[in-house]
Amino acid sequence: MTLSSRRGLRAIAALSVAVCLTAACSNDNSSSGDGSTAAGGGTYNIWDPYPQFDDSSDWVKLLAKCGTDAGVTVKRTGYDTTDLTNKALLAAQQGNSPDVLIVDNPVVSTLAEGGVLTTTDDTKVDTSAVEPNLLAAGQQDGKTYGIPIGANTLALYYNKKVLDAAKVDPATVKDWTSLTAALEKVKAAGKKGITFSAIGTEEGSFQFLPWFWGSGAQLTQLDSPQAVSALALWTDWLKKGYAPNSVLNNTQTTSWQEFATGDYAFSENGTWQLANAKKAGFEYGIIPIPSQAGGTAPAPTGGEFVTAPVQTDTKRYATTAKLVACLSSADNALTTDTTLSYVAATSAVQDKQVAANPDLKVWVEAVKAAKGRTSDNLGTKYPKISEPLWGAFQAALSGGKSPADALKAAQTTAASATK
Repeated sequence: MTLSSRRGLRAIAALSVAVCLTAACSNDNSSSGDGSTAAGGGTYNIWDPYPQFDDSSDWVKLLAKCGTDAGVTVKRTGYDTTDLTNKALLAAQQGNSPDVLIVDNPVVSTLAEGGVLTTTDDTKVDTSAVEPNLLAAGQQDGKTYGIPIGANTLALYYNKKVLDAAKVDPATVKDWTSLTAALEKVKAAGKKGITFSAIGTEEGSFQFLPWFWGSGAQLTQLDSPQAVSALALWTDWLKKGYAPNSVLNNTQTTSWQEFATGDYAFSENGTWQLANAKKAGFEYGIIPIPSQAGGTAPAPTGGEFVTAPVQTDTKRYATTAKLVACLSSADNALTTDTTLSYVAATSAVQDKQVAANPDLKVWVEAVKAAKGRTSDNLGTKYPKISEPLWGAFQAALSGGKSPADALKAAQTTAASATK
């Protein structure tokens, strides 16, 4: 790796903070430490963001099986998501990247721009069965840098008892007008409307994007009339008491805790709350987040990509490709995505998930309409757009600026930062 490449990696590491929060940099890796350079045999390192899974878990057992099937030994290390990006960048600088790296999808463009990752053309990984909108989160400048292991996204949970008391049929909520009308009825019935996260972090942007994209707005023009209408929707909900002022500080977790009190009609949240929903103690349902004019809004995709970092010894790629193929295969994806509470990345496995659990139908529909935050070739520009965006909705929701003025200022900042 050249000196300029190393400098580039350091610059990319700084950019990654906005998407992945901050991370301490330390390293304990030995991709080629066993001395093996053969395409088969030896030890292959896999890093993942699932430290909650120990050696007895189905996930780690799958990693070991994939290694056995490929004729190698897998050495697996699980890191916190907030640590993994910078550890991967540091390992690349030191020339000892893992063979397989599983990372949050917005990070893929960061690592790709830093020269850390191979393309699927390099490793001959087949991505043809993957849903195009999910694969797009790992694409940049016409190249694909990995394969999604699965995805999660956002939808609207609802409390059936609250809606029944307000005489609202959730099936009638098809667009912004019908949703706002439902919130009005809920408030008139003495209950609370909707809770979500509008915190001034990436988490808030993640929750605002379905409304932003659902208006027809694009991240390259934050102050478009469509974008203003999306922020005006949120702002009006607060002004009319349909949503609480606490959304300004809510994380997705605290927003869920508000919904779990049983007082709210709706909560914008993700697949990861399904287990908590079943423990909530009241009958619930789920509907897609509606677009302004009707239909399902494009919500941002969460979930990880299985990637193959660059290796000095390119002979390793043949076995790496086998490991990646094993982890993303249809036979393994159903179990893996169930374990991780993800919707699968291929329609065939999605169909199996719905057959096994009909409650996942609305999530599959949401994932099919979803969009990667770094899609549209935004790549590492996304964090520079997201930060002024969350600043805009914070300013508007707190009453500091009108939606139009807040987004105009955001666009000026974003345009300057992404030149």
